[in-house]
Amino acid sequence: MADVTPPTAIGLVADGDLNPDFQQPETIIEEQHHNHSQPIAAPMEDVPPKSRNRRRLFRGLSRMSSSSSLAQTGRARSASAPYASTGASLSCIALSSTSSPFAPSSSVNNSTLAFPPLSSTTTIGSNNGAVSSTPSPPSTATLPFPPFPHAQSSNAVRKVDLSLGNTSGTPGTVPMPHDMVRAASLPLFSPRPKKTLYQLWNSLPREIKLHILQLLRPKEIIRVSRVNKQFNKLCFDGQLWTTFDASEFYQDIPVECLSKIITAAGPFVKDLNLRGCVQIDKFQDALLMASACANLVNATLEGCLIDFKNLDNLLKRNDRLAHINLTGLSSVRNDTCTTLAQYCNQIEVLNLSWCKHLRASGIQTVLKGCPKLRDLRVGEILGFDQISVAKTFFETNRLERLVMSGCTDLTDEALGVMVHGVDPEIDLLTDRPIVPPRRLRHLDLSRCQRLTDRGVAALGHCVPDLEGLSLGACSALTDAALQPIFESTTKLAYLDLEDLVELTNPLFSTYLAKSKCVDTLTHMSISYCEDIGDAGMIPVLRACTKLRSVEMDNTRISDLTLAEAAGMVRTRAVRTRVKKHRPSIGLSLTVYDCPNVTRTGVREILSRNAEVLSPHKAAQNGVTITSTPSETAGVPVYTFPTEIIALKCFYGWQMTVDEHNKRVLKGDFAAAHRLERKWSDFIQANEEAGVGGRGSRRRRRRAREAQQAHVDEETAGGGDVEAGTGAAGMGIGRRRARTTACAIM
Repeated sequence: MADVTPPTAIGLVADGDLNPDFQQPETIIEEQHHNHSQPIAAPMEDVPPKSRNRRRLFRGLSRMSSSSSLAQTGRARSASAPYASTGASLSCIALSSTSSPFAPSSSVNNSTLAFPPLSSTTTIGSNNGAVSSTPSPPSTATLPFPPFPHAQSSNAVRKVDLSLGNTSGTPGTVPMPHDMVRAASLPLFSPRPKKTLYQLWNSLPREIKLHILQLLRPKEIIRVSRVNKQFNKLCFDGQLWTTFDASEFYQDIPVECLSKIITAAGPFVKDLNLRGCVQIDKFQDALLMASACANLVNATLEGCLIDFKNLDNLLKRNDRLAHINLTGLSSVRNDTCTTLAQYCNQIEVLNLSWCKHLRASGIQTVLKGCPKLRDLRVGEILGFDQISVAKTFFETNRLERLVMSGCTDLTDEALGVMVHGVDPEIDLLTDRPIVPPRRLRHLDLSRCQRLTDRGVAALGHCVPDLEGLSLGACSALTDAALQPIFESTTKLAYLDLEDLVELTNPLFSTYLAKSKCVDTLTHMSISYCEDIGDAGMIPVLRACTKLRSVEMDNTRISDLTLAEAAGMVRTRAVRTRVKKHRPSIGLSLTVYDCPNVTRTGVREILSRNAEVLSPHKAAQNGVTITSTPSETAGVPVYTFPTEIIALKCFYGWQMTVDEHNKRVLKGDFAAAHRLERKWSDFIQANEEAGVGGRGSRRRRRRAREAQQAHVDEETAGGGDVEAGTGAAGMGIGRRRARTTACAIM
């Protein structure tokens, strides 16, 4: 029996370096796949311990073996014998390129690189003196390989399951483990079912659906109702039709649809507007509407062709009506007023104007049966000359607005009874009737041509709360009719004296300009008062500083009145130092067909509208300026207007005035000033061109040049908004080339 190798040699062989150069020359290792054995020549001597570089080498080999790039570097040579001899290989590790370098302990037999367990038995030596080990596959090492020191830690290299196999046989490829492989047919995560728009709509509560539909206009709701039965049911829900205004779409909707809406939403409708709906002239449609609507608060039936019976049924079923407009209905009669007095005693506003079959006696019934009535409009109704009707007006004394325009039967006696009553008690000191003051705030007596000074003067000292008075086209009135009214009213804001040809200047300069209503008067109309001129209007413009609208067409005013109006607006308006501030219209003047108004007055208005002042000049003129915190010392700051005048004048100048106002409202004061200067030059050149005599050709040439410059200005448009000087402010800019016609042709 051969000598057994000492343990020292076994440890050296097991723990030695993988490099065959480190083996002792006398040591011969027998592998299982060789049939012959070679004896060991001599026992190994003690060798000094190796350095720690072997552990670094093991770790390096482990990293290289686990790298996916190892297969690409080509390691086929390590699978064969590294030496040309046919003896056993001295390498303890078989590095094959066709398999993974690592494998778990459960698959040792399937790997070309296996780590045998520490308890595996190794037999060194045999009967013939050779070293033998446990039988293993041909490609498996027979000696134990030291495991990786950190194999069981969390930082260890992930072991690849080689049981998946490399079926393709492609070198350098490693299959993915089973636990990380996702089947191609399975999605990454379960897809969420996508809801369609219609499914989302079905999932909403009914209240939210109705709230969404409330944002649509009535015409759009009708279109949506055609989608399906569910939408049709929702669109005709009564909650969507609490306010039904058919005046905008009644021409585009059939009778059947209109009837269906009113029938379905009738119990919910509170505000009903059927103005101009002539479709309900049929008996069946009107009957359905009358039977369905039972909760109306506001009803407008102006222009509807509804007959008397259906109207009567509608009024009887709605006892909570507060506002009713029956303007121009031929079906309204005195019996209708009786129905209103009996069933609709909550009425506050009633409009019965232009009902040709209605008489003043029916109005008397309404006054007695409706204690909350405060607004009555009965224009062009006959029968107001009856004293009994006038006495009812005096006794009720609840009206705040009374519109009697076009009531040609109204006389001075009837109006006196409405204000003073029958045989009132007279005050001996003032010679005035002692009666309770009227509550009237707005009174319209326009086109009551039978009224004279005696009847209108009765309003004096009896209507202290009067805010609006309209006496237009009462041609018989003179100054005596308005003097007591101006002396007693303190809240007058609206005054319409159109076409009162008998009025004179002293009425305005003496009474109106010195009255107590100068602080409240905002709107005034003296159109076609042909005797009113500057003497009457200039004091009014100086005193009434809150005027917003003055109509003075067809009067005798001149440029002085326009200049006074411009000065009044500049004085009352607060100027600003903000360049980007856009002014607003503070006063509207109507001065067309006034023979004394010339281009000088119009230019004065335009100049004031676009006036830019320095602080020093503004202080000299007494103009109020708003202070801004962004002012810097030593830098000149200019002020800009906040209010302008909108002027209606001669049609030949109106286009230029409108363009000038357009530029001023945009804040482009430089362009507005340039337009004003060019227009003035154009007008002056035209006036000079019409003069004959010496130098006429030169004047005509200047007129053509001014006209050309005016056309250039109109087509060029405005300049920079912020520009006050420079090329834009000087009117210098690019001009489009154009040809002009011959003066002779």
